[in-house]
Amino acid sequence: MRTRRLAAATMAAAVTVAVSAGCTDDSPEAAPAASASAAAAQPDAIVDVVSAMEPSVVTIHTGEGLGSGVIYRADGVIVTNAHVVGSATRVQVSFADGTQIPGQVTGSDDLTDLAVVKVGRDNLPAVTVRQELPRQGETALALGSPLGFENTVTKGIISGVSRQIPASTTGGRPLVDLIQTDAPISPGNSGGALLDAQGRLVGVNEAYIPPAAGAVSLGFAIPASTVVDVTDQLLKNGKVAHPFLGVVLTSVTPEVARALGMDVTAGAVVRQVQPGSPAATAGIRTGDVIVGFQSTTVETVGDVYAALRTVKPGDRVTVKVNRGGTVTDLPITLGTLSR
Repeated sequence: MRTRRLAAATMAAAVTVAVSAGCTDDSPEAAPAASASAAAAQPDAIVDVVSAMEPSVVTIHTGEGLGSGVIYRADGVIVTNAHVVGSATRVQVSFADGTQIPGQVTGSDDLTDLAVVKVGRDNLPAVTVRQELPRQGETALALGSPLGFENTVTKGIISGVSRQIPASTTGGRPLVDLIQTDAPISPGNSGGALLDAQGRLVGVNEAYIPPAAGAVSLGFAIPASTVVDVTDQLLKNGKVAHPFLGVVLTSVTPEVARALGMDVTAGAVVRQVQPGSPAATAGIRTGDVIVGFQSTTVETVGDVYAALRTVKPGDRVTVKVNRGGTVTDLPITLGTLSR
């Protein structure tokens, strides 16, 4: 179904791009990750983890196709990708025991690509969530329904954290703060679980870069900490409060810098400032180059979006701008993004 396939040159709209993770390498690992126990790294232990966690992953059917989901709470709360449910308000949910029941989409957030589905079933096997980021090299297990093959598991490692996929690749907003895995990705895995060697949820699979773009095993997942924050807000309020700056940005490239005679080679150029926005009130102008946000050095637009993920509406932050060669710190009180 809908799957977040990211290609450098061509791709569908951002909401139709999805990912899941998995690895076809069946050889045993040379050494377990430092944060995983030796027992958990053994083949039999992995088999036990998969067997225990398969019931916590579901298949979500919409009128346009299918994707995956993760049982978040035992009382029938399931989390998936927003692009999996799309505009649907009702879906069908298939469980590992072969049953299929209706589900209601109770909340969705396009910015983080997460959605909540509720079903009328209790005593479900909810996942255990690990909110701290995994370390590079840790075992990664991806569970989902690639191409409709339900209860599929693939195995790889955590390849990196805090990854960004630029807007030029997604065709929309950049995807930020992602976990990278070397698991091969297929349509239908989106919304499924990325687990560690102990079977704890470390991410929800979201996107991959296909081989046609020259990539080999580049998959991405939304970190569990983001999943918890967004899901809990959707359950409580039906929506997510995102901080609002009020600017339209473009990444500085050497070519752009040369063409415009700029004295910076990295940063985020302010193309437009929304009147009355926090940025306008703070004095940010068109043509300014944002080079810092709080303690973060800004080299691309993605860095600004990633920094905004760490703050909340109403927070007072410091934005560092380069204006005609002079660097200035501007205090800004963030607003709330209107949807």
